Order: sequence, then C-alpha cells, then structure tokens
Amino acid sequence: MDFNEGAFIYINKPYRMSSFGALAHIRYLISKKMHVKRIKTGHAGTLDPLATGVLILCTGKATKQIETLQLHDKEYTATLQLGATTPSFDREHTVDMTYPTRHITRELILSVLAGFVGDIQQVPPAYSAVMVDGHRAYKLARKGSEVELKAKPVRIDELELTSFDPQTMQMSIRVVCGKGTYIRSLARDIGYALGSGAFLTALCRTRLGDVRIEDCQTFESFPQWLDQVVLTK
Repeated sequence: MDFNEGAFIYINKPYRMSSFGALAHIRYLISKKMHVKRIKTGHAGTLDPLATGVLILCTGKATKQIETLQLHDKEYTATLQLGATTPSFDREHTVDMTYPTRHITRELILSVLAGFVGDIQQVPPAYSAVMVDGHRAYKLARKGSEVELKAKPVRIDELELTSFDPQTMQMSIRVVCGKGTYIRSLARDIGYALGSGAFLTALCRTRLGDVRIEDCQTFESFPQWLDQVVLTK
C-alpha cells in the first residue's frame, strides 16, 4: 500500500472522540510506520463527538477526492428522547426545557416523519462547525454568544421509524440523507412537529456512499491491521 500515492481508510469513530482527534491518531500511527514526520491526511465528513460510525480517512493524493466523497449520500441510525430539549440537541448538554408527551402516538409520529422526506429547509445547530463571521458557531455558542443561523436546503431520501416506546417516550429512526444534513436538527424539528420537544441520545453513521460500518476498522483493531500492511513506493 502506498499511503503517499493515496489510500482510503475506513474507521468506526469511537464515542466522545472528535473526527479530527480520530484523524490525528490514525495519522500518527501511519506516519510512525512510514518513518516520516507527518503523512498528509484528511477526512470526508465530520461526525459529532457523541456520534459513532463511518469515518473515511484519505491519505496522500487521495485527499483530492474528499469533496467528491462528501457529496455521497449518508445513512444514520438515531435514538430520540421525546418531551425535552437540550441546547445542543444531544447529550452534550443537559435538559433545558420539558414538554408534554401524552398526546404522542405511533400514528402521529409516522404522519410527522412523512413530512420530512424530500427537499426541506433546515437550520443547523448553534453547536456546530458552521462558520459565522469567520468563527465556528460552536465556539461562539460555548462563549455564551447569541448564534443566529439561517435555514439551508437539505435532502432526506428515507426516514423510517424503527422503534417507539410509549413508556419511555424514546423513538429510533433510520435516515438516508444528502450532504449538509444535521440529524440533531432533524431531532429538534421532529420534536417541534410532534407538539413537544426532542433531542438525540444516540447517533451512528452506518453508511457513507458505498462504505458501510461493517467495512470499518475499530480503533482497537486498526494497529493490528496496519502491522500487516505492506508498504509500496
């Protein structure tokens, strides 16, 4: 394998690790194997620290294909807690508001989900990497600044309810979507459409283009995989 000429590495990003942190660790291991200071490496699409799943890393000349890879559709599985919200729309922050849920039924959820399929407008989360006046939105939000983001067009191809527990008011979904879609924002909007609130308790990217989570190395298995790689020039 020629990492300078270009290679694609599929990683199942661990929970509570940033995409950049995952990239930096893998880059360090590859650079060490190659006996170089730093191999050029990039990733094709950020995952939130509290999300897991498919992260495609590109090395060498393959980094030129990152923008193309980011255009591929993505599939996620997610679990939502209904009846409450958090500032980040996930478990990074604690609950800030609670809402009624007694009116929520499986039938209501199914009818609401149908309205999100297709081309929609979506406001990104304030706690996101979106640029605002030259600054990352999440950095401004963490400083207590008011962050106003504009709605952007996104595409949702499939939105399936995979489970609903009326006792705990938790629901799980499978989402197939296009570039730029925030599943945290989708959770927020689903809660609002249900006449309640919602935030993510789990999120996993199960596919990016043709790469599935079953194709990915875990952090634990990657060093052993790398030991078996034969370097070419």
